[in-house]
Amino acid sequence: MMLRPRPGFRSATSALERPTHGCPSCRRAFAVPASGTFQYHASEAGGVKIASRDLPGLTTTLALVAKAGTRYQPLPGFTEGLERFAFMNNQKRTALRVTREVELLGGKLIAYHSRENLVIGAKFLREDLPYFIELLGDVATKTRYTTYEFDEEIVPGIKLAQKKLEANSTELAINSAHGVAFHRGLGDPLHPTSATPLAKYLSADYVQAYASVAYAKSNFALVANGAGPDDLVKWAPEFFADAPSAPPAEMPKVEDRPTKYYGGEERIAHASGNTLVIAFPGTSSFTAGRSYQPEIPVLAALLGGQPTVKWSSGFSLFAKAAAAHPGVKVATSHATYSDAGLLYTIFTGPPKAIRDAAKDAVHGLQEVAAGRVQADDVRKAVALAKFDALEAGEHVETGLELTGAGLIQGRSPFQIDQVATRIDAVTGEHLTKAAKSLLEGKATISAVGDLFVLPFAEELELTV
Repeated sequence: MMLRPRPGFRSATSALERPTHGCPSCRRAFAVPASGTFQYHASEAGGVKIASRDLPGLTTTLALVAKAGTRYQPLPGFTEGLERFAFMNNQKRTALRVTREVELLGGKLIAYHSRENLVIGAKFLREDLPYFIELLGDVATKTRYTTYEFDEEIVPGIKLAQKKLEANSTELAINSAHGVAFHRGLGDPLHPTSATPLAKYLSADYVQAYASVAYAKSNFALVANGAGPDDLVKWAPEFFADAPSAPPAEMPKVEDRPTKYYGGEERIAHASGNTLVIAFPGTSSFTAGRSYQPEIPVLAALLGGQPTVKWSSGFSLFAKAAAAHPGVKVATSHATYSDAGLLYTIFTGPPKAIRDAAKDAVHGLQEVAAGRVQADDVRKAVALAKFDALEAGEHVETGLELTGAGLIQGRSPFQIDQVATRIDAVTGEHLTKAAKSLLEGKATISAVGDLFVLPFAEELELTV
Protein backbone atom coordinates (compact mmCIF):
# COMPACT_ATOMS: atom_id res chain seq x y z
CA MET A 1 0.00 0.00 0.00
CA MET A 2 1.38 3.41 -0.95
CA LEU A 3 1.63 5.92 1.85
CA ARG A 4 -0.40 9.05 1.32
CA PRO A 5 1.69 12.19 1.77
CA ARG A 6 0.48 14.30 4.65
CA PRO A 7 0.95 18.05 5.00
CA GLY A 8 4.06 18.82 7.01
CA PHE A 9 6.02 15.61 6.38
CA ARG A 10 7.23 13.56 3.45
CA SER A 11 5.95 10.23 2.26
CA ALA A 12 8.19 7.20 2.49
CA THR A 13 8.71 7.19 -1.30
CA SER A 14 9.77 10.80 -1.55
CA ALA A 15 12.08 10.33 1.42
CA LEU A 16 13.96 7.59 -0.39
CA GLU A 17 14.27 9.72 -3.52
CA ARG A 18 15.30 12.96 -1.79
CA PRO A 19 19.09 13.61 -1.74
CA THR A 20 20.37 14.16 1.78
CA HIS A 21 22.70 17.01 0.84
CA GLY A 22 19.68 19.25 0.32
CA CYS A 23 18.13 18.69 3.71
CA PRO A 24 18.24 21.86 5.89
CA SER A 25 18.46 19.79 9.05
CA CYS A 26 21.44 17.90 7.57
CA ARG A 27 23.25 21.18 6.83
CA ARG A 28 22.55 22.49 10.32
CA ALA A 29 23.69 19.27 11.98
CA PHE A 30 27.08 19.30 10.23
CA ALA A 31 27.62 23.06 10.35
CA VAL A 32 26.81 23.77 13.99
CA PRO A 33 29.08 22.22 16.60
CA ALA A 34 27.66 20.69 19.73
CA SER A 35 27.36 23.32 22.43
CA GLY A 36 28.08 20.92 25.29
CA THR A 37 24.81 21.69 27.02
CA PHE A 38 22.17 19.05 27.64
CA GLN A 39 19.44 21.24 29.06
CA TYR A 40 15.83 20.33 28.39
CA HIS A 41 13.41 23.05 27.34
CA ALA A 42 10.06 22.49 29.05
CA SER A 43 6.70 23.93 27.98
CA GLU A 44 3.04 23.02 27.53
CA ALA A 45 0.83 23.03 24.44
CA GLY A 46 -2.83 22.05 24.23
CA GLY A 47 -2.68 20.70 27.75
CA VAL A 48 0.24 18.36 26.89
CA LYS A 49 3.43 18.66 28.95
CA ILE A 50 6.39 18.92 26.60
CA ALA A 51 10.17 18.84 26.98
CA SER A 52 12.80 18.77 24.26
CA ARG A 53 16.56 18.80 23.96
CA ASP A 54 17.55 20.18 20.55
CA LEU A 55 20.84 18.33 20.11
CA PRO A 56 22.65 18.65 16.77
CA GLY A 57 22.14 15.55 14.68
CA LEU A 58 20.12 13.82 12.01
CA THR A 59 17.95 11.61 14.21
CA THR A 60 15.31 12.13 16.86
CA THR A 61 14.08 10.04 19.77
CA LEU A 62 10.54 10.77 20.91
CA ALA A 63 8.75 9.25 23.88
CA LEU A 64 5.42 9.45 25.62
CA VAL A 65 6.19 8.96 29.32
CA ALA A 66 3.08 8.05 31.32
CA LYS A 67 2.71 7.77 35.08
CA ALA A 68 1.52 4.19 34.68
CA GLY A 69 4.29 1.94 35.98
CA THR A 70 3.63 -1.03 38.21
CA ARG A 71 3.66 1.24 41.25
CA TYR A 72 0.46 2.92 40.09
CA GLN A 73 -1.49 0.07 38.47
CA PRO A 74 -4.76 -0.66 40.31
CA LEU A 75 -4.55 -4.42 39.63
CA PRO A 76 -1.71 -6.79 38.65
CA GLY A 77 -0.86 -6.93 34.96
CA PHE A 78 -2.46 -3.64 33.89
CA THR A 79 0.85 -1.94 33.06
CA GLU A 80 2.14 -5.00 31.22
CA GLY A 81 -1.07 -5.23 29.20
CA LEU A 82 -0.99 -1.56 28.27
CA GLU A 83 2.64 -1.80 27.16
CA ARG A 84 1.93 -4.81 24.94
CA PHE A 85 -1.08 -3.17 23.27
CA ALA A 86 1.11 -0.29 22.05
CA PHE A 87 1.36 -0.09 18.24
CA MET A 88 -1.34 -2.74 17.75
CA ASN A 89 -4.45 -2.10 15.65
CA ASN A 90 -6.01 1.31 16.07
CA GLN A 91 -8.87 3.24 14.51
CA LYS A 92 -6.67 4.73 11.77
CA ARG A 93 -4.08 2.04 11.06
CA THR A 94 -3.74 -1.69 11.39
CA ALA A 95 -0.70 -3.09 13.17
CA LEU A 96 0.56 -4.31 9.78
CA ARG A 97 0.29 -0.84 8.28
CA VAL A 98 2.10 0.69 11.26
CA THR A 99 4.88 -1.86 10.81
CA ARG A 100 5.25 -1.23 7.10
CA GLU A 101 5.19 2.55 7.39
CA VAL A 102 7.75 2.64 10.19
CA GLU A 103 10.03 0.28 8.26
CA LEU A 104 9.79 2.44 5.12
CA LEU A 105 10.73 5.49 7.18
CA GLY A 106 13.65 3.66 8.79
CA GLY A 107 12.23 4.08 12.29
CA LYS A 108 12.40 1.95 15.42
CA LEU A 109 9.58 1.59 17.93
CA ILE A 110 10.02 1.49 21.72
CA ALA A 111 7.72 0.14 24.43
CA TYR A 112 8.75 -0.71 27.97
CA HIS A 113 7.80 0.00 31.56
CA SER A 114 9.55 0.59 34.85
CA ARG A 115 8.21 0.63 38.37
CA GLU A 116 6.94 4.20 37.94
CA ASN A 117 6.56 4.84 34.23
CA LEU A 118 5.24 3.44 30.99
CA VAL A 119 7.35 4.59 28.03
CA ILE A 120 6.05 4.42 24.45
CA GLY A 121 8.31 5.94 21.84
CA ALA A 122 10.23 5.82 18.59
CA LYS A 123 13.59 6.61 17.00
CA PHE A 124 13.59 8.07 13.49
CA LEU A 125 15.03 10.57 11.04
CA ARG A 126 14.59 14.11 12.30
CA GLU A 127 12.44 15.24 9.39
CA ASP A 128 9.80 12.59 10.17
CA LEU A 129 8.82 14.07 13.54
CA PRO A 130 5.18 14.91 12.59
CA TYR A 131 4.44 11.33 11.51
CA PHE A 132 5.74 9.83 14.77
CA ILE A 133 3.97 12.38 16.96
CA GLU A 134 0.79 11.37 15.16
CA LEU A 135 1.62 7.69 15.71
CA LEU A 136 2.09 8.17 19.47
CA GLY A 137 -1.13 10.17 19.57
CA ASP A 138 -2.91 7.25 17.91
CA VAL A 139 -1.49 4.83 20.49
CA ALA A 140 -2.78 7.03 23.31
CA THR A 141 -6.22 7.85 21.89
CA LYS A 142 -7.17 5.40 19.14
CA THR A 143 -5.89 1.94 20.08
CA ARG A 144 -8.49 -0.81 19.65
CA TYR A 145 -8.26 -3.09 22.66
CA THR A 146 -9.71 -6.16 20.97
CA THR A 147 -10.33 -9.44 22.75
CA TYR A 148 -8.73 -11.57 20.04
CA GLU A 149 -5.46 -9.58 20.23
CA PHE A 150 -5.55 -9.87 23.99
CA ASP A 151 -6.01 -13.65 23.85
CA GLU A 152 -3.59 -14.32 20.97
CA GLU A 153 -0.84 -11.76 21.57
CA ILE A 154 -0.98 -10.13 25.01
CA VAL A 155 -1.58 -13.07 27.34
CA PRO A 156 0.98 -15.41 25.68
CA GLY A 157 3.56 -12.61 25.83
CA ILE A 158 2.94 -12.07 29.53
CA LYS A 159 3.21 -15.80 30.24
CA LEU A 160 6.52 -15.95 28.39
CA ALA A 161 7.84 -13.03 30.46
CA GLN A 162 6.77 -14.88 33.61
CA LYS A 163 8.81 -17.94 32.62
CA LYS A 164 11.87 -15.82 31.90
CA LEU A 165 11.53 -14.13 35.29
CA GLU A 166 11.20 -17.39 37.19
CA ALA A 167 14.33 -18.80 35.52
CA ASN A 168 16.45 -15.78 36.51
CA SER A 169 17.53 -15.88 40.16
CA THR A 170 18.93 -12.33 39.97
CA GLU A 171 15.66 -10.81 38.74
CA LEU A 172 13.77 -12.75 41.39
CA ALA A 173 16.11 -11.39 44.08
CA ILE A 174 15.79 -7.79 42.87
CA ASN A 175 11.98 -8.04 42.81
CA SER A 176 12.07 -9.65 46.24
CA ALA A 177 14.29 -6.88 47.61
CA HIS A 178 11.89 -4.20 46.36
CA GLY A 179 8.93 -6.02 47.88
CA VAL A 180 10.66 -6.38 51.25
CA ALA A 181 11.92 -2.80 51.21
CA PHE A 182 8.75 -0.99 50.10
CA HIS A 183 5.88 -3.51 50.38
CA ARG A 184 3.19 -2.10 48.06
CA GLY A 185 3.71 0.45 45.31
CA LEU A 186 7.41 0.34 44.47
CA GLY A 187 7.44 -3.10 46.03
CA ASP A 188 5.06 -4.58 43.44
CA PRO A 189 6.89 -6.92 41.02
CA LEU A 190 7.99 -5.45 37.71
CA HIS A 191 6.24 -8.31 35.92
CA PRO A 192 3.33 -10.46 37.16
CA THR A 193 4.55 -13.67 38.76
CA SER A 194 3.21 -17.07 37.70
CA ALA A 195 1.26 -17.21 40.95
CA THR A 196 -0.71 -14.09 39.96
CA PRO A 197 -4.27 -15.07 38.89
CA LEU A 198 -4.24 -12.96 35.72
CA ALA A 199 -7.61 -14.26 34.54
CA LYS A 200 -9.12 -12.73 37.67
CA TYR A 201 -7.58 -9.29 37.20
CA LEU A 202 -6.85 -8.78 33.51
CA SER A 203 -8.97 -8.48 30.36
CA ALA A 204 -9.01 -6.38 27.20
CA ASP A 205 -11.81 -4.22 28.62
CA TYR A 206 -9.90 -3.62 31.86
CA VAL A 207 -6.77 -2.59 29.97
CA GLN A 208 -8.84 -0.20 27.84
CA ALA A 209 -10.33 1.34 30.96
CA TYR A 210 -6.86 1.78 32.46
CA ALA A 211 -5.69 3.44 29.23
CA SER A 212 -8.18 6.27 29.84
CA VAL A 213 -6.30 6.95 33.07
CA ALA A 214 -2.73 6.40 31.87
CA TYR A 215 -3.15 8.49 28.71
CA ALA A 216 -4.96 11.44 30.27
CA LYS A 217 -3.05 14.68 29.63
CA SER A 218 -2.52 15.20 33.34
CA ASN A 219 -0.76 11.86 33.51
CA PHE A 220 1.80 11.89 30.69
CA ALA A 221 4.49 14.03 29.10
CA LEU A 222 5.91 14.12 25.58
CA VAL A 223 9.72 14.28 25.58
CA ALA A 224 12.14 14.45 22.65
CA ASN A 225 15.86 14.38 22.00
CA GLY A 226 16.93 15.93 18.72
CA ALA A 227 13.84 18.09 18.12
CA GLY A 228 13.18 21.77 18.52
CA PRO A 229 10.61 22.86 21.12
CA ASP A 230 8.65 24.80 18.50
CA ASP A 231 8.08 21.62 16.50
CA LEU A 232 6.59 19.79 19.49
CA VAL A 233 4.44 22.79 20.37
CA LYS A 234 3.17 22.88 16.78
CA TRP A 235 2.19 19.21 16.38
CA ALA A 236 1.32 17.90 19.85
CA PRO A 237 -1.99 19.80 20.25
CA GLU A 238 -3.25 18.49 16.90
CA PHE A 239 -2.42 14.82 17.39
CA PHE A 240 -3.30 14.61 21.09
CA ALA A 241 -6.51 16.61 20.83
CA ASP A 242 -8.61 13.53 21.65
CA ALA A 243 -6.71 12.72 24.85
CA PRO A 244 -8.81 13.54 27.94
CA SER A 245 -7.48 16.33 30.12
CA ALA A 246 -8.02 14.20 33.23
CA PRO A 247 -8.98 10.57 33.96
CA PRO A 248 -12.72 9.80 33.84
CA ALA A 249 -14.47 10.51 37.12
CA GLU A 250 -15.76 6.94 37.38
CA MET A 251 -12.23 5.49 37.23
CA PRO A 252 -10.18 5.08 40.43
CA LYS A 253 -7.55 7.76 40.84
CA VAL A 254 -3.87 6.89 40.53
CA GLU A 255 -2.55 5.96 43.97
CA ASP A 256 0.22 8.38 44.85
CA ARG A 257 0.91 7.64 48.48
CA PRO A 258 4.38 8.61 49.76
CA THR A 259 6.78 5.69 49.70
CA LYS A 260 7.86 4.23 53.03
CA TYR A 261 10.95 2.10 53.54
CA TYR A 262 10.46 -0.97 55.75
CA GLY A 263 13.41 -3.33 55.35
CA GLY A 264 13.45 -7.01 56.24
CA GLU A 265 14.49 -10.38 54.89
CA GLU A 266 13.14 -12.92 52.39
CA ARG A 267 14.55 -16.27 51.30
CA ILE A 268 13.49 -18.14 48.14
CA ALA A 269 14.69 -21.62 47.25
CA HIS A 270 15.80 -21.86 43.61
CA ALA A 271 17.57 -24.58 41.67
CA SER A 272 18.89 -22.55 38.72
CA GLY A 273 21.24 -20.12 40.39
CA ASN A 274 22.31 -18.32 43.56
CA THR A 275 21.84 -14.62 44.21
CA LEU A 276 22.07 -12.52 47.35
CA VAL A 277 20.89 -8.91 47.43
CA ILE A 278 21.85 -6.58 50.28
CA ALA A 279 19.98 -3.29 50.10
CA PHE A 280 19.51 -0.06 52.03
CA PRO A 281 17.30 3.02 51.57
CA GLY A 282 18.66 5.27 48.84
CA THR A 283 17.82 8.72 47.53
CA SER A 284 15.05 10.02 45.31
CA SER A 285 15.59 11.40 41.83
CA PHE A 286 17.34 14.73 41.31
CA THR A 287 14.03 16.10 40.01
CA ALA A 288 12.63 15.69 43.56
CA GLY A 289 14.63 18.75 44.66
CA ARG A 290 15.94 19.01 48.20
CA SER A 291 15.35 15.35 49.06
CA TYR A 292 18.06 14.34 46.59
CA GLN A 293 21.20 13.09 48.38
CA PRO A 294 24.26 13.15 46.08
CA GLU A 295 26.36 11.17 48.58
CA ILE A 296 24.30 8.02 47.89
CA PRO A 297 25.40 7.55 44.23
CA VAL A 298 28.97 8.37 45.31
CA LEU A 299 28.74 5.72 48.03
CA ALA A 300 27.43 3.28 45.41
CA ALA A 301 30.52 4.02 43.28
CA LEU A 302 32.83 3.59 46.29
CA LEU A 303 31.28 0.22 47.18
CA GLY A 304 31.09 -0.84 43.54
CA GLY A 305 32.10 -4.39 42.72
CA GLN A 306 32.73 -4.29 38.98
CA PRO A 307 36.10 -3.04 37.63
CA THR A 308 36.04 -0.11 35.22
CA VAL A 309 39.61 -0.59 33.92
CA LYS A 310 40.90 -3.67 32.12
CA TRP A 311 43.40 -5.87 33.97
CA SER A 312 42.45 -4.35 37.31
CA SER A 313 40.07 -5.51 40.03
CA GLY A 314 39.18 -1.85 40.55
CA PHE A 315 39.42 0.57 43.45
CA SER A 316 35.96 -0.15 44.87
CA LEU A 317 35.70 -1.82 48.25
CA PHE A 318 33.40 -4.63 47.13
CA ALA A 319 35.61 -5.41 44.12
CA LYS A 320 38.47 -6.02 46.50
CA ALA A 321 36.23 -8.24 48.63
CA ALA A 322 35.13 -10.25 45.58
CA ALA A 323 38.72 -10.75 44.37
CA ALA A 324 39.42 -12.93 47.40
CA HIS A 325 36.55 -15.28 46.55
CA PRO A 326 36.86 -16.83 43.06
CA GLY A 327 33.63 -17.40 41.20
CA VAL A 328 31.58 -14.67 42.83
CA LYS A 329 30.44 -11.53 40.98
CA VAL A 330 29.50 -8.37 42.86
CA ALA A 331 27.76 -5.25 41.53
CA THR A 332 26.35 -2.24 43.39
CA SER A 333 23.54 -0.17 41.89
CA HIS A 334 21.23 2.60 42.96
CA ALA A 335 17.60 2.49 41.82
CA THR A 336 16.19 6.02 41.75
CA TYR A 337 12.48 6.83 42.01
CA SER A 338 10.41 10.00 42.35
CA ASP A 339 10.29 9.94 46.15
CA ALA A 340 12.61 7.11 47.19
CA GLY A 341 15.61 5.05 46.17
CA LEU A 342 17.18 1.68 46.83
CA LEU A 343 20.94 1.23 47.16
CA TYR A 344 21.58 -2.47 46.58
CA THR A 345 24.46 -4.88 45.96
CA ILE A 346 24.01 -8.12 44.01
CA PHE A 347 26.17 -11.17 44.74
CA THR A 348 26.02 -14.09 42.27
CA GLY A 349 28.01 -17.31 42.05
CA PRO A 350 28.64 -20.37 44.21
CA PRO A 351 26.69 -20.09 47.47
CA LYS A 352 29.73 -20.46 49.77
CA ALA A 353 31.67 -17.81 47.84
CA ILE A 354 28.63 -15.50 48.03
CA ARG A 355 28.41 -15.99 51.79
CA ASP A 356 32.09 -15.21 52.39
CA ALA A 357 32.19 -12.27 49.96
CA ALA A 358 29.06 -10.76 51.55
CA LYS A 359 30.68 -10.86 54.99
CA ASP A 360 33.77 -9.07 53.66
CA ALA A 361 31.59 -6.55 51.86
CA VAL A 362 29.64 -5.65 55.00
CA HIS A 363 32.97 -5.26 56.79
CA GLY A 364 34.02 -2.81 54.07
CA LEU A 365 30.88 -0.76 54.61
CA GLN A 366 31.61 -0.73 58.34
CA GLU A 367 35.07 0.66 57.56
CA VAL A 368 33.48 3.52 55.61
CA ALA A 369 31.12 4.22 58.52
CA ALA A 370 34.13 4.37 60.83
CA GLY A 371 35.82 6.94 58.61
CA ARG A 372 38.59 4.58 57.53
CA VAL A 373 38.53 5.23 53.80
CA GLN A 374 41.41 6.66 51.79
CA ALA A 375 41.00 10.16 50.38
CA ASP A 376 42.22 8.94 47.00
CA ASP A 377 39.40 6.36 46.87
CA VAL A 378 36.88 9.08 47.70
CA ARG A 379 38.12 11.20 44.80
CA LYS A 380 37.86 8.21 42.48
CA ALA A 381 34.33 7.47 43.67
CA VAL A 382 33.23 11.09 43.15
CA ALA A 383 34.71 11.10 39.64
CA LEU A 384 33.05 7.78 38.74
CA ALA A 385 29.67 8.82 40.15
CA LYS A 386 29.87 12.08 38.22
CA PHE A 387 30.72 10.25 35.01
CA ASP A 388 27.89 7.74 35.54
CA ALA A 389 25.41 10.58 36.12
CA LEU A 390 26.51 12.48 33.02
CA GLU A 391 26.55 9.32 30.90
CA ALA A 392 23.06 8.38 32.11
CA GLY A 393 21.80 11.86 31.26
CA GLU A 394 23.31 11.68 27.79
CA HIS A 395 21.79 8.23 27.34
CA VAL A 396 18.66 9.06 25.42
CA GLU A 397 16.19 6.65 27.04
CA THR A 398 17.29 7.48 30.59
CA GLY A 399 17.03 11.22 30.05
CA LEU A 400 13.64 10.92 28.39
CA GLU A 401 12.10 8.88 31.19
CA LEU A 402 13.54 10.95 34.04
CA THR A 403 12.51 14.21 32.39
CA GLY A 404 9.02 12.98 31.61
CA ALA A 405 8.58 11.70 35.16
CA GLY A 406 9.72 15.04 36.54
CA LEU A 407 7.21 16.98 34.44
CA ILE A 408 4.34 14.67 35.40
CA GLN A 409 5.18 15.14 39.07
CA GLY A 410 5.08 18.93 38.57
CA ARG A 411 8.82 19.27 38.95
CA SER A 412 11.70 20.42 36.76
CA PRO A 413 13.20 18.38 33.92
CA PHE A 414 16.26 16.24 34.57
CA GLN A 415 19.27 18.56 34.06
CA ILE A 416 22.44 16.52 34.21
CA ASP A 417 24.90 19.40 34.60
CA GLN A 418 23.20 20.36 37.88
CA VAL A 419 23.44 16.74 39.08
CA ALA A 420 27.17 16.74 38.39
CA THR A 421 27.63 19.94 40.40
CA ARG A 422 25.92 18.37 43.43
CA ILE A 423 28.04 15.22 43.17
CA ASP A 424 31.25 17.26 42.95
CA ALA A 425 30.55 18.69 46.41
CA VAL A 426 30.52 15.27 48.16
CA THR A 427 33.34 14.68 50.66
CA GLY A 428 34.61 11.77 52.72
CA GLU A 429 32.71 13.08 55.74
CA HIS A 430 29.45 12.87 53.76
CA LEU A 431 30.17 9.24 52.89
CA THR A 432 31.02 8.34 56.48
CA LYS A 433 27.80 9.86 57.74
CA ALA A 434 25.73 8.12 55.04
CA ALA A 435 27.30 4.70 55.68
CA LYS A 436 26.83 5.02 59.42
CA SER A 437 23.17 5.95 58.93
CA LEU A 438 22.59 2.90 56.70
CA LEU A 439 24.15 0.48 59.17
CA GLU A 440 22.18 1.92 62.09
CA GLY A 441 18.89 1.43 60.22
CA LYS A 442 17.22 -1.63 58.77
CA ALA A 443 18.76 -3.47 55.86
CA THR A 444 16.92 -5.46 53.19
CA ILE A 445 18.18 -8.97 52.48
CA SER A 446 16.93 -11.24 49.68
CA ALA A 447 18.49 -14.66 49.16
CA VAL A 448 17.56 -16.81 46.17
CA GLY A 449 19.12 -20.23 45.59
CA ASP A 450 20.72 -22.73 47.96
CA LEU A 451 19.25 -21.52 51.25
CA PHE A 452 21.26 -24.06 53.28
CA VAL A 453 24.44 -22.08 52.50
CA LEU A 454 23.31 -18.53 51.67
CA PRO A 455 23.61 -16.32 54.79
CA PHE A 456 20.95 -14.80 56.99
CA ALA A 457 21.08 -11.10 57.88
CA GLU A 458 22.26 -11.80 61.42
CA GLU A 459 25.21 -13.78 60.07
CA LEU A 460 26.22 -10.65 58.18
CA GLU A 461 25.84 -8.49 61.31
CA LEU A 462 22.98 -6.55 59.71
CA THR A 463 19.71 -5.48 61.32
CA VAL A 464 16.45 -6.21 59.50
